[in-house]
Amino acid sequence: MRRDFTLQTYQEFLTTALEQGYKLTSYEDYITNDYSGKKVMILRHDVDDMPHNSLDTARIQYQLGAKGSYYFRMVPQSFHPLIIEKIRDLGHEIGYHYEDMAMNDGDPDKAIKAFEENLEKFREFYPVKTICMHGSPLSKWDNRQIWEHYNYKDYGIIAEPYFDTDFTKLLYITDTGRQWNRTSSSVRDKVDTPFEFSFSNTFELMEALRNDELPDHIMQNIHPQRWNDDLLNWSQELLMQNVKNQVKRIIVKLR
Repeated sequence: MRRDFTLQTYQEFLTTALEQGYKLTSYEDYITNDYSGKKVMILRHDVDDMPHNSLDTARIQYQLGAKGSYYFRMVPQSFHPLIIEKIRDLGHEIGYHYEDMAMNDGDPDKAIKAFEENLEKFREFYPVKTICMHGSPLSKWDNRQIWEHYNYKDYGIIAEPYFDTDFTKLLYITDTGRQWNRTSSSVRDKVDTPFEFSFSNTFELMEALRNDELPDHIMQNIHPQRWNDDLLNWSQELLMQNVKNQVKRIIVKLR
């Protein structure tokens, strides 16, 4: 029986999308170009932890002629300059996975100062044009609330997925909770959309692609730390994610 959430399975998923005629590209590229009438899949990655895994997925995509967007947090378990440089040099977009409201107890003035400083650090490696909020599931603060007080476009940012993507026309699929679009294990990684797709595993998702059941425009969001070929790392991530999912289900019910 094949294991899900391995790098081998992820490569098979991308290859399936290519075989079905999807262009695999970054969020920055999608925002700045017209993909009307074309099949396109945005490859978004939230680098919450274990950045070496992100380098693995970036290399797979490079070998397939694809490019994606990698959103790094400004915390030690995510921010890794050497890996950021290597992913950039493979032709991928680098973005900021901001969590400044949660890190500053909901104070928008402190949060925007931190945002400015962190954005400049990332721009030492890449001319960052898009950003994406970190869900911070254990915090009462939604990091997007900072933009109720400030405007990210004043900082040369052209887009943030949760504000600048028309999810009525684009299918959003995420592996949050080590599942595909299972809202019970997602606190904030949700969008308003007419699409009602959810999959028990990546193999079901690939079958839907092969059967041409999905829309022409898709954003896939993965957390690369979940994808491991090594059995020990794979098992540890599975165990930890099961624990996290139980906590998230409680949080979702309470909110």
